[in-house]
Amino acid sequence: MNSYKDVLDICNQFAVDHANIGIHAVDHSGRTLVYNRKMKEIEGLNLEDIKDHSILELFNFDKSESTLMKVLQSGEPQLRVKQRYWNTNELEITTMNDTYPIYEEQKLIGAIEFAQDITALEKFVLQPLRKNRGPITFNQITAHSLAMKSVISTAEKAADAGLPVLLIGETGVGKDHLAEAIHYGTSESQRVFHTFHCLHADTDIIRQLDETLQQQLTMTLFCERIDSLSISLQQSLLFVLQKSSTHQFIASIGDDPVELIASGTLLKELYYFFASFAIRIPPLRKRPEDIIPFAESYLKTRIESLGTGLAKIDEKVSELLCAYEWPGNLRELEFLLDEVSSMRTSEDTLTFDMLPLQFKLKVESISDESSQPKDFIVQSDSKLVPLDQYLREAERYYLQKAMKLHDDNITKTANSLGMSRQNLQYRLKKLKE
Repeated sequence: MNSYKDVLDICNQFAVDHANIGIHAVDHSGRTLVYNRKMKEIEGLNLEDIKDHSILELFNFDKSESTLMKVLQSGEPQLRVKQRYWNTNELEITTMNDTYPIYEEQKLIGAIEFAQDITALEKFVLQPLRKNRGPITFNQITAHSLAMKSVISTAEKAADAGLPVLLIGETGVGKDHLAEAIHYGTSESQRVFHTFHCLHADTDIIRQLDETLQQQLTMTLFCERIDSLSISLQQSLLFVLQKSSTHQFIASIGDDPVELIASGTLLKELYYFFASFAIRIPPLRKRPEDIIPFAESYLKTRIESLGTGLAKIDEKVSELLCAYEWPGNLRELEFLLDEVSSMRTSEDTLTFDMLPLQFKLKVESISDESSQPKDFIVQSDSKLVPLDQYLREAERYYLQKAMKLHDDNITKTANSLGMSRQNLQYRLKKLKE
């Protein structure tokens, strides 16, 4: 028979694993002690991925950004800290964090963070604001590059056909905007546009969706990130969609569908259902011609909605915006423009001095890395660089070689390196920042 302590430990572990809030505890060196199911869902990592690494090694946080590191350094709690970031599954996440120091006999031995996922709440709050700007149509989507002109052309054909559409692209490329443009590009003007956020879906929510589809005669349903659903929920969603024939269905995924199917992340039958029109939206770094036109258009929209704001971008800032790789794509650029536009200034031109310090540091870091020699052999004492910088460059070189060897196939490269596919994706993404 188990002792009282054993039963208590089992109950505590059960409570941690089934709590609807993310829990991450570390020791004084930043190494993980507790990492529950909800935190795994939020950040997209497994305990196996993190147990032998400190939080700095895992996330490469600037020390001013990591609340766990702040608490370990100061010994003071960090409460009600809102963080917005892209997790290892390339999903945009917003959390509200409370982080506390852990003391034993007045000695700091670790820290614990409680993270509440408020992504859905943020979307709900922001949705009315976006609707006040009016519908998004094809002519409002920035398409100066040949790649985006091709995307718009295919999307217009999809709108005319009324068949299911699959939008493929990284987080922040504008899949939701294109879905809305397809909706308003159809001849069915009476349709309602409804977004189904798959990240937070469960059996009950899919059942409610089924009822909505049965009650609504005609609508456009946009299933955002179907690859974030479990396979069982994808099967349930497919069953619901197959029963309805009067609606326009659009879905999005964040990666190549062949790789998602091969890794067991995407149900093959669900992919086939949506793949009448499969539209790949290229990341912003592969269409730099769209960066400045998008920024100028976005600033113009803010002026129209707020009555004031920045109207122009000076040459130096334009060069920096085009040189940066934008791992968060258009969404990241929007955040930057929102931040600088919120400044109280009588100027009408965005200058370098107005850029947030964090963005300046990122751009300078990229410039410094590009000027560093790629030869990792230390020639002399005078050539020594900080160890973190050396290891980062070595990792970048090795991963690029491995990806090239496997024709940029994530799954094959991850298998050859003996790591999970998600871990490799995360490392590649962090090296671009």
